[in-house]
Amino acid sequence: MNDRAVELLEQYEIEVLRTRKGRGAILCETNRGCLILKEYAGSQERIALQDRLLKQVAEAGLVQAEMIVPDREGALFVRDNDGIKYVLKTWQDGRECNIHDRGECVEAVRLLARLHENMTLSSDVPGLPEAFSAEKDYDKRNRELKRVRNYLQQKKQKSWFELNLRKALDGFLEQALEVTEEWKEYADLPAEGGQGTVSVDGTGSDITVRKNEESTADGGTVRFCHGDYQYHNILQGSGGWFLVNFEKYQRDNPVRDLYLLLRKLLEKENWSVSLGAELLEVYEKEHPISAHSQIDLYYRLAYPEKFWKIANFYYNSGKSWIPGKNQEKLEKVMAQEKEKQHFLDEVFRDVSQLR
Repeated sequence: MNDRAVELLEQYEIEVLRTRKGRGAILCETNRGCLILKEYAGSQERIALQDRLLKQVAEAGLVQAEMIVPDREGALFVRDNDGIKYVLKTWQDGRECNIHDRGECVEAVRLLARLHENMTLSSDVPGLPEAFSAEKDYDKRNRELKRVRNYLQQKKQKSWFELNLRKALDGFLEQALEVTEEWKEYADLPAEGGQGTVSVDGTGSDITVRKNEESTADGGTVRFCHGDYQYHNILQGSGGWFLVNFEKYQRDNPVRDLYLLLRKLLEKENWSVSLGAELLEVYEKEHPISAHSQIDLYYRLAYPEKFWKIANFYYNSGKSWIPGKNQEKLEKVMAQEKEKQHFLDEVFRDVSQLR
């Protein structure tokens, strides 16, 4: 973010009182409150849809979230002389959600559930993006894990990190392949009845599971999620909680957001069963999770994403020097695996029987 970007503010119907630099952005004190100017890498179609979703969230009034500020001509982004795009959004000074505070974790989940109440659009809205496919994403990651395994098998001189990574790889790859195949089998079940029913509520009763519910809601609407719902994007300020950085929004089952937040929080708390159960209960009180979505959430949590991230980062970076932090992350993932499986078996007791 260069100083010339400040000149772009002249294209907006605002009075700038002062500016200051933030992380990759310029914070602006204006006659319309605090605003933030950031680079934007997306398309016109994508930001238009983002603006539509944010306006819908604002109109509902259940949560406070950023809004895109158009320029004098109504454009949602502006360009500098080099053609770099910038977007101006509302902002609220504050601190990030404290992931070590149980009460704030609960509030983050409650906010998410309320956000999801208003993250749907009509299926006939032009320019809707393609729905996210978890199966395709898992297949891609599995191929990457196999590449790492092949590379380590052929490498003669291995560091301590590489020896440990190779030792753990077969087990995590097998787990990744099992999760992927089971999810594909589930996705191919008939829409209702027969194999399409599964007990997921802990009572032993059957619940009908509807196929292809990932991004489709009732009444001809499609569902969206924040796409990067983690504590960095949940701010607590003088005006209360404020949600930011919706640029990674996805047309996907809302449990994508819930999965990401749960994984981040539970990794910090060694996959606490009581914490996970409490957070899910809080979410369901505001936004009930269907049978299909419970299974979706289970498989996203069951997939060894953290291990894949470590292995993929190693493979795609310089291997002459491996940061000690990578070894720490690998050791933590391996040490927590037993607790993670216990969490899945306890919290998703009936769903885990599908494995």
